[in-house]
Amino acid sequence: MSPDSLTRGSVRSAADLNDQIRALWRRAGGSLSAQERAEYELLVVEWAAAIRGTVVEAA
Repeated sequence: MSPDSLTRGSVRSAADLNDQIRALWRRAGGSLSAQERAEYELLVVEWAAAIRGTVVEAA
């Protein structure tokens, strides 16, 4: 699945995604299981897309 297909319908903000990433790490106690790692990777891809969506190109 491409990063673009993950984020097209997303309405989550970068801040919300960042909070979810931080909460995942807190729950995991600093060491992610394979399932948590997969969730983390998806969240990071979505967060990066949300950040890109907020960046305004310089003139």
